[in-house]
Amino acid sequence: MPGGATPTETLGDVGEFGLIQRIRRLFPGTEPTVVHGIGDDVAVVRTDSDHLLLVTCDCQIEGVHFLRHALNFWDLGWRAASVNLSDLAAMGGEPLWAVVSLMAPAELPVKAVEDLYRGMADALRPWQATVVGGNTARHPDRLVVDVTLLGRARPDGIVTRDGARPGDVIVVTGTLGGARAGLEWARGRVAGDAPEVRKQAMARYRTPRARVAEGKALAATGRVRAMLDVSDGLLGDLRHLCQASGVGALVEAACIPVDPCCRQTALSVGADPLEWALRGGEDYELLFSVDRQGGVGQVMEALGAVSDVAFAVIGWIVPREAGIQVVFPDGTRRSLTAEGGWDHFGSRPDK
Repeated sequence: MPGGATPTETLGDVGEFGLIQRIRRLFPGTEPTVVHGIGDDVAVVRTDSDHLLLVTCDCQIEGVHFLRHALNFWDLGWRAASVNLSDLAAMGGEPLWAVVSLMAPAELPVKAVEDLYRGMADALRPWQATVVGGNTARHPDRLVVDVTLLGRARPDGIVTRDGARPGDVIVVTGTLGGARAGLEWARGRVAGDAPEVRKQAMARYRTPRARVAEGKALAATGRVRAMLDVSDGLLGDLRHLCQASGVGALVEAACIPVDPCCRQTALSVGADPLEWALRGGEDYELLFSVDRQGGVGQVMEALGAVSDVAFAVIGWIVPREAGIQVVFPDGTRRSLTAEGGWDHFGSRPDK
């Protein structure tokens, strides 16, 4: 942008308030819902009494959520916004405003920060959402981006994770395992030359697509009983849904939509593609249960009206006593009640 940072300018050069002015230029606060945006300690936004206010937050910590060498700063901004957009999507919400806390070493180039915020802006723009404030602070040795996203939904238009009932069909959008494959490429663990596979896998890891339009459309059908996004892995998030709803689940392994780049990458390193699809995480697809009595047809129609994303029926909800099981094509079953996905403070799967 005009007046942007020079390649050699660092955060230490411009200082905290100089940086805030740079960020303010990227988000001028011209949206009609923004009364007063970046500049004060508190943003002022306009709401209406017909909607509920939705609030979510998520952070990206260098070395925990991302590897700095594996993505550029625009990617990181997109990713930081998208993981929050995905949470709102899973409730059927409409994103509106974000506040961002940035912690970074003083020697980080200002241009890197500008690129990071441009990535956020590009992820938020399709939904007419914007950054309205936040905070900056020095971090001694790593980058931390903490985003709080606010949105809205009508009281009769939200879907939580606790409404699944026995007999419901379990559905997931898109494909799974792509981000796990991208992480494998980012870590340099894949030998050989497969540029197209690498490109596809890295895109799933670097720049996930939040299913905002799909989430709103699904919620509007009134046939989706429970929903969340696949951030911690399909099994981990299915377990969250089942625990909240007080039910069990039966999943057909043959119906899991394994991403082609996951399949090819996993096989090239001697791993099981299905395991990556089940446990890999960070795919940010929507996982939901649907009223079996005609609900799947309505869901198909609703998704087709707003998106060309595919979806797959992968199983059904069963009573809690049955636990969570995966059924394989040969008829064998594997109980997964005690297994899960990503847990920041638990034992860490090989992600």
